[in-house]
Order: sequence, then C-alpha cells, then structure tokens
Amino acid sequence: MDIKLLRAFVILARQGQYRSAAEVLCLTQPALTKQIQTLEHLIGLTLFKRGRQGARLTNSGQLIFSRACELLKQHDDFREFVSRVEKGNVGKLVLGFGVSAFQLAPVKVTAFRKLFTDIEVSLNDISSDEQYRMLLNGQLQAGFVRLPVPKKLNAEPLLEERLVLAVTNTLQVDPTNIQRVLDTYQLLQISPHRGQGLTAQITNFLRENKLCASTVYAADDIQTLLALVAAGSGVALLPAGVSHILPSDVKLVALEGIHTRWQIGIAWAPEIKDCLRDNFVNMVLKSNILNSDN
Repeated sequence: MDIKLLRAFVILARQGQYRSAAEVLCLTQPALTKQIQTLEHLIGLTLFKRGRQGARLTNSGQLIFSRACELLKQHDDFREFVSRVEKGNVGKLVLGFGVSAFQLAPVKVTAFRKLFTDIEVSLNDISSDEQYRMLLNGQLQAGFVRLPVPKKLNAEPLLEERLVLAVTNTLQVDPTNIQRVLDTYQLLQISPHRGQGLTAQITNFLRENKLCASTVYAADDIQTLLALVAAGSGVALLPAGVSHILPSDVKLVALEGIHTRWQIGIAWAPEIKDCLRDNFVNMVLKSNILNSDN
C-alpha cells in the first residue's frame, strides 16, 4: 500500500474538509478524492461520510485512523533515521591509533562526541601496519598512523613525531655520543611484526648516523619494552609519544641527526563510502588547522 494514500486519509480525517486537506497535501481536490477512493477500494471499506459539513469518518474509518497515525509516525521516524544515517549523524565509528597519537586521538574523539552525540565511537590501540590492513578491508573507518601510507589510502598529516632514546633515570647520557650508550647497553626493540615502521626507522637511523648496536627483539608491545628499560635490561629507541605512558624510573633523551623525525596523520580508505567517517575526518582536519593558526 502506498504510504501517500494513508497520509491523505489521515490529513483529510484531521482537516474534515477536502479543500483544506488538499491544500495541506499540495494536491487538487479531484486528486485527493481519487487517492481516498483508491484507498477505500484497496481495503474494501468506506472511510468517510461525505456531506455539506465536509468529510466525517465512518465507524470503520475511526477504527483505522489511530493505527494509520501510528504507521505514518513510524514511517516518518524511519525516513528521518535514514536521513541521519545518510548524513553520518548516527551509527558506530571504529578508529585505530598508535602510541604517537596517544594524546591526540582521545582529544579528537571527545570533541567529535560532543558534536555527534548519537554516534558510538570505538578507539583501539593498533600498530600502523595493522591499521593499514584494517582500513583497506573495512575493519577500521579511520586511523591515526605513521606516514606515508600505502596506495589506496588517503592521509593528511597532523603532527611531527621524533625518535628518542629511553633509558633509566640513573643513566647519564651525552646526546652527542649515543654510541657510548649503545656500546654498554643492549638495544631493546619491539618485534618487527608488531612495528615494521618503527623497526625501519631505527634501522635507518642507526645506519645513516653510523651507529652500531647489539639489538635484541624483546617485546611485542611498547609498554613491555619500557618496563624492561626500567628494570635495567637495556635501552630502547622509541617514538617521543611514549612520554604519555612513561614509567617513573625511565627518561627520554632527545636525538638529532638523519631519520629522527617523521609525520603522524589520519588515514582512511576513500574507495569505501562512509559519511560518518568523513564527518570525523573533516572535524579532525578542521580543528588541526585552527590549532595551527593559533
């Protein structure tokens, strides 16, 4: 049954006059009459008594009226919900972030939730390499990742990250002579399969700055790596973003030289159409521009 027939029925019942009901519906009176007749034919009932006083509901019409009103409201609510989905104003947003965005990502999510209160946001700590894969297959809608990103992903830079040396608080380090530290302590690293980008960054840093290290792949996550540094098991080259999760007995030493800096940005798969994700990405980029201007 065409919903417009039910709408014509309800409006006419409320207005009680074909003329005024036709005006509300933006129809001619003959067109409205035809719609009511079509509805009556479809359901096999006479809905209105027609007379000088206009159109009054029959007993059957009165019984149907309340149900028709409920159905129209459900239909209108459904259309309004579909519109919100199309505009990206409702749904679930699944995001990824790494340690370099440990502070940035939650701030952006909080700002987004204030603007879009009906959207559920899931934020997960995932390595950049895993985020690339998940973005491409649709498991993530957007991610805060190391740049550059693989082909078929779009990305925009948000902040600059830098390489630092994590050591115990008791260790005195000359930033101009990192080799002395590496000669004394083993270099603890995250497993390559968990941080390919960081592993490559460290390898390039050591090679281009002519540094040698006894490397041990000691952990699958950065928190464990920091715990091992705190325990005196060695030192570690890490992103400066670890400062937000740093144990009290570990300090970070700033490094200079080639391959000490890279960019962190927000990435997404443009071939996957997603208005909700686009709303988030646009908010992040807009707020980043405003922050940089200030």
